[in-house]
Amino acid sequence: MTIVEAPVSHLHENPFELAQDQLRKVADVFQIDQNLIEVLRQCKKAVVCSIPVVMDNGSVQAFEGYRVTHNIARGPSKGGIRYHPDVTLDEVKALSMWMTWKCALMNIPFGGAKGEIACDPKKMSQMELQKMTRRYTTEIINEIGPEKDIPAPDVGTDGAVMAWIFDTYSMNKGHSVLGVVTGKPLNIGGSLGRLEATARGALYCIREAVRKQEATIAGQRVVIEGFGNVGSFLAKFLAEEGATVIAASDSSGGVYNANGIDVDQAIAHKQETGALTGLNGTEAITDEELLVLDCDVLAPCALEQVITTENADKIKARIVCEGANGPTTPAADEILEDRGVLVLPDVLANAGGVVVSYFEWVQGLQEYFWKEDEVNARLNDISTRAFNETWATREVRGTSMRMAAYGLAVQRVSEATTTRGLYP
Repeated sequence: MTIVEAPVSHLHENPFELAQDQLRKVADVFQIDQNLIEVLRQCKKAVVCSIPVVMDNGSVQAFEGYRVTHNIARGPSKGGIRYHPDVTLDEVKALSMWMTWKCALMNIPFGGAKGEIACDPKKMSQMELQKMTRRYTTEIINEIGPEKDIPAPDVGTDGAVMAWIFDTYSMNKGHSVLGVVTGKPLNIGGSLGRLEATARGALYCIREAVRKQEATIAGQRVVIEGFGNVGSFLAKFLAEEGATVIAASDSSGGVYNANGIDVDQAIAHKQETGALTGLNGTEAITDEELLVLDCDVLAPCALEQVITTENADKIKARIVCEGANGPTTPAADEILEDRGVLVLPDVLANAGGVVVSYFEWVQGLQEYFWKEDEVNARLNDISTRAFNETWATREVRGTSMRMAAYGLAVQRVSEATTTRGLYP
């Protein structure tokens, strides 16, 4: 039997310590009771489990999996499941805390959670992935449920993974439980608009941001770092509104064309070859070069901590839209703020996914499903309202968009905690 352990993290700084430090700063600016901060700085529960899987070649590998719940003061916890070779427990804790703030900022009745398995899904067959997913679901089955903790897709997972979790949970319960996960395929209770929701929410935030700058999306020069679900759809939506996507990247490398990339062709090329590299009409570019290109909007849509003190002073974008979770370190954030770069923080910019996950959860509980234009209209309403609340707080407090967003979110969770009281 081979035990697959999490490798040494690529992260420059400990993400959970960063998340806790962000919370302390919010408490100082928004004068939140330190006793409440003591409660909110820790995660409610963390489960670590071993996931043995019989691989296609007959060998057995034991993967390590996690499920962390940060807070449930405002409702059941909600958060994605990530399959990635570079996983740490502290990363999962940080992501679960950020999910709490994201749900609170969007004012939907969820707390935050996150799950991960240390694996490389690109090197595994569908059967291996299914076996691993079903065993992982069984290991955490007492921790999840439609009224307790509702998983969703994240990096390295998709609707198929959610279908396996849904089926495994339902088989154990003896009946179909539609609300146990979101991001499911449409034919088993998924929601129209869920696949594109994170990117669409980011689009709405960018639209509002450029409007505040008395401009429109048409004519904006955009760089997309990360071309998975979020990055590819965001590129497509921005191009449809008249923006010019001049560069994009995925794990294989980046492509660049100063006159603009054909986004539809890029998506087709990625689907056909599995990578962006080699796209006709483009030149190769590294991720490091891509991040500092001269552009109007930079959208980091991959993993954490890609904008650091090493490159923040070289960022030329006027707007940074965080399609990923935690792509900017706090020190880099201060540099960008000092330079007048408008950062649309992750808890605001990429919250579209959890908003439509909330819609899917509601539809599953009611067993009544909405039309796609209804889903998108409601997402637009919630995203725009959250943006405007954050912008107004930023102006009143004279602070950054990130501090304003976190401040609103932490205040809401603090108020819920105070109202409920501490047990016992």
